[in-house]
Amino acid sequence: MTDLIDPPIDIAENTPSNPGRGLTIGDLIERRYSRREIMRGSLAVAAVAAAFPNLAADFAASEAQAGTPVASSFSFTELAAGSDERHHVANGYDADVLIRWGDKVLAGAPSFDPAAQSAATQAQQFGYNNDFIGYFPLDGRSDHGLLVVNHEYTNEDIMYPGIATGKTRIEATRDMPTALIEAAMQAHGGSVLEVKRGGDGKWLVVDGSNYNRRITATTPIRLSGPASGHPRLKTKADPHGTMVLGMLNNCAGGVTPWGTWLTCEENINYYFANSDAVKASPDAEKYERFGIPPKDFAYPWSKVDTRFDVGAEPNESNRFGWVVEIDPMKPDSVPVKRTALGRFKHEGAGNTVNKDGRFVVYQGDDQIFEYIYKFVSEAKIDTANHDANKDLLDRGTLYVARFDDGGRGEWLPLVFGHEKLSAFASQADILIDARLAADALGATRMDRPEDIEVNSQTGKVYAMLTKNAKREETGVNGVNPVNPRPKNKFGHIIEITPDGSDHAATGFAWDILVRCGDPSIAAVGATFNPATTADGWFGTPDNCAIDAEGRLWIATDGNSPKDTGRADGLWSMETAGPLRATSKLFFRCPVGAEMCGPFFTPDMETLFVSVQHPGEPEDGQKSTYDSPSTRWPDFQDGLPPRPSVVAITRTGGGKIGA
Repeated sequence: MTDLIDPPIDIAENTPSNPGRGLTIGDLIERRYSRREIMRGSLAVAAVAAAFPNLAADFAASEAQAGTPVASSFSFTELAAGSDERHHVANGYDADVLIRWGDKVLAGAPSFDPAAQSAATQAQQFGYNNDFIGYFPLDGRSDHGLLVVNHEYTNEDIMYPGIATGKTRIEATRDMPTALIEAAMQAHGGSVLEVKRGGDGKWLVVDGSNYNRRITATTPIRLSGPASGHPRLKTKADPHGTMVLGMLNNCAGGVTPWGTWLTCEENINYYFANSDAVKASPDAEKYERFGIPPKDFAYPWSKVDTRFDVGAEPNESNRFGWVVEIDPMKPDSVPVKRTALGRFKHEGAGNTVNKDGRFVVYQGDDQIFEYIYKFVSEAKIDTANHDANKDLLDRGTLYVARFDDGGRGEWLPLVFGHEKLSAFASQADILIDARLAADALGATRMDRPEDIEVNSQTGKVYAMLTKNAKREETGVNGVNPVNPRPKNKFGHIIEITPDGSDHAATGFAWDILVRCGDPSIAAVGATFNPATTADGWFGTPDNCAIDAEGRLWIATDGNSPKDTGRADGLWSMETAGPLRATSKLFFRCPVGAEMCGPFFTPDMETLFVSVQHPGEPEDGQKSTYDSPSTRWPDFQDGLPPRPSVVAITRTGGGKIGA
C-alpha cells in the first residue's frame, strides 16, 4: 500500500551533506556556558527560566515589586498563539492581502484559472511561494514604491488539481504532465511590482505599470565576478560561461544603498537529476558536497529541459547557488549573478555600509552543519552616484566564520594562495566550491544558518539558526545541565559584535540572544526572559527584520500544533536591557504556512510580510489541492490555498508596534 504521508519540504536543509567531524556551534555553546558562567552575567535570568521555571517566576515577581516595571519598546497588545485556517494580527492592526499566487503582474495577463495553468500564463502572473520582500520608494515616498518579491519553490500537490489523488508529494511531482512542469518552472524566480497606498489606507498593485516585471527560471541572467567565464561555468548553450537562464529557489535577500535588489539562490540541488552521472563523474565529491542530486525529493525538470540532467550538462549546476543583483528601477536591465559572494545555499544578504565606506554582506548557508559567511567589498560606496556602484560586488573578500568557545570568533578569508586552500586551482574554484573551501579552513559547523541582519544603530549582527535535530546522530553535544539539547529542534539566535564596530574586522565577539522553544518545559532548555508570556515564545527562527528604530522582529518556519502548539508567525524581540530576550506574538499564519520576508516602509507605517505555502501538509496530515487543510486566502470551493503578500497597517494610521 502506498504511504500517503508526505515528507517535509525542508528535508534537504535538515539532512547534512557536510562530512566533517569538527566542532559544531553546539559544542562551543556547551564549552562556553559552563554551569558557573551561565548562572551569572547577562544570561543568568534566562538560564534560570529554562531550568527552574517556578524559581524564575518568583524572581520576576520580586523584581517587579522592587521598582517600576520596565516598559517594552513594543507597544502592541500581544496576539494569542494557536493554529487555524486563517491569519491573525494584533488588535488595532489591519492585515490585508495585497497579491496572491496567480494574480496579474504584467499588462494583459489572464485572470487566475486553477484548471488552465500553463507556462505562458504563469510567466505573466505572480509566482508561487513568495519569500523575501523589499520596498524601494518612488520619489522618496513611503506610500508609493516598488515591491520586489522572491518566489522560492513550488508545492505541486496543492497547486494543481487531481495530480496528488492517492499519491505522496514525491509521486505527484514526479508524475506531473509536461505542461505543468513547464508552468511550475515559471512560478519560480521573482516579481517586481509598483504599489501604492490609496486614500482609504489600503495598498494596491498598480495595474499595467511599466515597472511590473517577472523574473523566472528562463530569464537571461549575466554571470559576473571572479568565476565568470571559468571553464566550470561553460555549457553547450553558453560556451563563454557568462550567461545563464534563470534563478532558482530564491529564499531571503537584501536591498543595497544604491537601490538594487539582492536575491539569493538556496536549495538549487532539488532541480538536478541523474545520480549515475554524478557517481561516474570526476567531480562526484563536489556534487555530493552540494547534495546534487538530492536523495529524497527532486523536481522533474530534466524531463523538459536537459540542462538539468547532470549527464547531459555537467556544468549547469555550477551556474546556480549565487546571489543575484537586480535593478528594479530599470525594467529592461539584465539581472547579474555576483560570483564574488560565493556559491552555497544562500538564505539572505543582510548588509551594511562599514564605517570606512566599504560594503559588507552577511550570509547564511541554510543547511544543518553549514557555515556563516561575510563579503567585504574592495571599493567604497559612491553615495553621490548610484550607477558607480553597479559592479561593486564583483571585487572583494569572502570570509567564513570560526566561533571559539571563549566567546570570541574569527573571520577566515577564502582567498586563493592560502596554505590551507592549496588544493584549489584558482579563486574561481574556491568560490564555486565555497563549502569545500570553508571545510578546509576549519570553519564552525552551525545549526542551519538562515537570515542574518545588521542593526545599523548598534552595529550588532543577528543570525537565525533554525534548528538541528541531527547532533545526536553525529555523536556530538551530549546532554548536560546547561545544554540539554542533543537534538536542537527549536533553534537559537546568535548575536555577533564586530571588533571596534568595524564590520571589515576579522575578529568578533559572540553571544546567544535566546535559545528557542517552550521555556515552561525544563528539558527543552529554552532561555527566553521570564517576562515572556505563554504566547510570546517560539521555535525555529528563520527570517528577521530590524526596523528604523533598531528593533528586532523574528519570522518563523517550523512551528506546528504537534511541536509547539502554535502556527508560524512574526514575533517582536527585545535585544537589550532588563527585557532582553523577551518576545511578543504580533502576526499568526494560517495552518501549514511559514512566515517570510518582513519588510517595513521607511516611515514604519506599513509592514509587508510573505505567507508562504499555506495548506502545506504538516504533522503527518495529508493536504492536497482537492482536500487542503485551508483554502486561505480566498476560502472559495474550487480554489486552492495561495501564497500571498500581506500588507499590515495600524488602524487609523501610525507606526507599527510603536
